[in-house]
Amino acid sequence: MLVAARPASAQAAAAATNDVAMRAAIAAARAGQLAPAQADALRGDPRWPWLEYARLSRDLDRADPAQVRAFLKRHDGQAAAAALRPLWLASLSRREQWSDFLADWSASDDAGLRCARLNALQALGRADAGWNGEAQALWRSGKSLPDACDATFASLAARGALDDRLRWERFDLAVAEGEPGVMRTAARGLPADALALASDYAAFVQAPHARAAQWPRDARSRKVAAAGLARLAKDDPDAAERQLAQLAPLLGMDEAERGKVQYQVALWTVASYLPDSARRLAAVPAAAYDERLHEWRAREAMARGDWPAALDAIRKMPARQREDSRWRWFEGRMLEKTGRGTEAQALFRAAAASPTFHGFLAADRMQLPYALCPWDPADPPGLRKDVAKDPALVRALALYRIDQPGWAVREWNDALSRFDDARRRTAVALAQEQEQGWFDRAVFSLGKVSDEQRLYELRFPLHHDADIRAAAQRNGLDPAWIAAEIRAESTFNPNARSPANARGLMQLLPGTASGVAQRTGLPYAGAESLYDSSTNIALGSAYLREMEDKYGQTYQAIAAYNAGPTPTARWLSQRPSHDPDLWIETISYKETRDYVARVMAFSVIYDWRLNGDALPVSERMLGRTEGARKRFACPAPMPAG
Repeated sequence: MLVAARPASAQAAAAATNDVAMRAAIAAARAGQLAPAQADALRGDPRWPWLEYARLSRDLDRADPAQVRAFLKRHDGQAAAAALRPLWLASLSRREQWSDFLADWSASDDAGLRCARLNALQALGRADAGWNGEAQALWRSGKSLPDACDATFASLAARGALDDRLRWERFDLAVAEGEPGVMRTAARGLPADALALASDYAAFVQAPHARAAQWPRDARSRKVAAAGLARLAKDDPDAAERQLAQLAPLLGMDEAERGKVQYQVALWTVASYLPDSARRLAAVPAAAYDERLHEWRAREAMARGDWPAALDAIRKMPARQREDSRWRWFEGRMLEKTGRGTEAQALFRAAAASPTFHGFLAADRMQLPYALCPWDPADPPGLRKDVAKDPALVRALALYRIDQPGWAVREWNDALSRFDDARRRTAVALAQEQEQGWFDRAVFSLGKVSDEQRLYELRFPLHHDADIRAAAQRNGLDPAWIAAEIRAESTFNPNARSPANARGLMQLLPGTASGVAQRTGLPYAGAESLYDSSTNIALGSAYLREMEDKYGQTYQAIAAYNAGPTPTARWLSQRPSHDPDLWIETISYKETRDYVARVMAFSVIYDWRLNGDALPVSERMLGRTEGARKRFACPAPMPAG
């Protein structure tokens, strides 16, 4: 055993040494200071292509073309070459080195590069019979296109292949996208009268004006009016509603065109539960309703405590939406609220078959065990070794280990593009087994097969157990709650950083962490220390304790952790007497509404992972940590995939 252990230990030590050396080499390459000897020492490392990439991509406009082409040829078919090629082509395009551009061209979905290729063909006199068609295909977009396309479209016009019909075609696409800038671009070159009208249309979409009353009474005017008023409704639903009432009869807008505006007016009114919400929801034609607005109609009625209206709104949902555990639960709750509790039981029983927040609530209501059917597929012999040797996966895991997640994901995606389902699942397991586990792969790479939602050990990893348990004991919290917060916030990535500068496992803002540290005496050495897992868990858990103490109810504390105290205070003042499930569902922020339900469900699953059973979610959400516990059972035989 000692003999067998020695190479493994030596191998781990060598890998750690290489990791340090590769980090330093990549930093040097990006700074233009990579020494030949430093690079040569790492040629055998699987991450070598990315070290080359870092050196070459630093300044491609001055790079040696021979070296770039050698790199692209040597690593053809690999993620590093796929990452460098578009950068190299963009560099050649900027410098108008058209012969080189075409020589190095590889098919791309990037609109800017596709335009650059057409520019190259035009500049070299190689625009064949298909050139116009390719350029026209790019033109047919209602969205803004890269600058490289300006020259393409100028050439298209010069060739007499950009007529008024095509200009109006793109104009109409831009109307549908609500893009006034693209509308103006598309209209350039139209005759003077048409250009003036098109410019007025674009001005209306940007900021509706009274001149619209004088527009031609035709389909285009009506579509522009609907687009402009729908856009206005997001900022000023009152003004959009007033102007719709004036313009609709003048332009002859039909129900669908009016409905497009009324939809947005209702949506941006009900999202804040403004007084006119119910009236505006009722004004939206049934044909304009989608799942989003159906949900808001139910929430608005629940927010007002109008249980019959909420029940009616749920029953108007499409069957597929209504059968979701969330809406089965709330249909049952509305039946209870209207004195029809017996009818609710079948809905609760159906909802209880789902391992979700509302499914767990329904199981509590019906005194059923929680539905959980873990899946543990047997891998074919040798599969694990085979997957572990895949070069792209080896590079992906090694890159993640040195904090290069962008490159790692490119290699990961390349590997998975060739894997079948069993290999993909094995790759996820391997990613989690690294010393610094790559746990979010279970979130992003599982679920393509429905049974993969039942891979609970992969989807709900246990990591930093000692720190979580210590923080839970210190703060009198359920460790399953802390684990659920980490899973929801960062998927156990200690280096996670949000656009708002929230950091680490529990996504703490430096200001929040500093305040908690001052109030509790916990160690805190500045923002960078939040990437230390122990520090982050200690401070994040202490902050959860503060939220729990402030609000008294776990579900409210979770809402405050996500949205902050000001919105939470507003929601509490608006609906102080609502039951917990109804209060959560009527949170006006979708992110927070879903977040609270997700964390509550995650905490149940983590309780199961830690203890084999769970405190009922209906008790847990109220801040209770003790009491009779629930068992888990598979409610019906399920196929193994």
